[in-house]
Amino acid sequence: MAKLCSLIAFAFTFVFSLANAADPDILDDFLVPPGVDPNTITRQYFTYTGLRQFKTGKGNVNLTGETTVKIARVTKKVFPALEGLGVSVFKRLYPPSSVNPPHYHPRSAELIVVLDGPMEVGFVDSTNKLFVQTLQQGDLFVVPKGLVHFEVYSQGATPQDDCGGGGGGGAALAVFGSSNPGIVSLPTSLFQSGIKTEVLAKAFKIDEETVGKIMKANSK
Repeated sequence: MAKLCSLIAFAFTFVFSLANAADPDILDDFLVPPGVDPNTITRQYFTYTGLRQFKTGKGNVNLTGETTVKIARVTKKVFPALEGLGVSVFKRLYPPSSVNPPHYHPRSAELIVVLDGPMEVGFVDSTNKLFVQTLQQGDLFVVPKGLVHFEVYSQGATPQDDCGGGGGGGAALAVFGSSNPGIVSLPTSLFQSGIKTEVLAKAFKIDEETVGKIMKANSK
């Protein structure tokens, strides 16, 4: 009986650990790249300025004629100071009548902060229930970890704002509880990964010619 109780306790502990999985904790104040003397670290190491130019307007990101979202991803890959801290951020610029295709982040929930709206966001839970909301500037929306979600921006030109949005589109920040949340785009992973045409045709109950057209469209 004691052995059984121990196994049950271990099982509950294991399940609980999975349910609360996140970036591994660190035993130092912060991490530095291999070979770097921590004593040489200055305030610059904790500063990232790459988003200054990622905004619409003259000399910055040109959204004219674009129909898909432009994304700047600030993860540990481009900002090493994030390593081990369990946080990262994406900035998204939405051209008029654009869509951020259905996708998910395998390692983190997502908190969307609208800098320039309105925009529509939505996600589908594991019971196939759809949750959709229209957000205005300053609104927040949370997407649970690992669930498929999307954003739509359908407005025309709007004034340039101080956050780098506007100028003919919208803008939002996506904040993550991981220094590398990952992103899996469904159109890309399904139709540009090499999955056989016949498999996709059977899965979506369509003919292979249609699958080919979708593959060609997603390759552009």
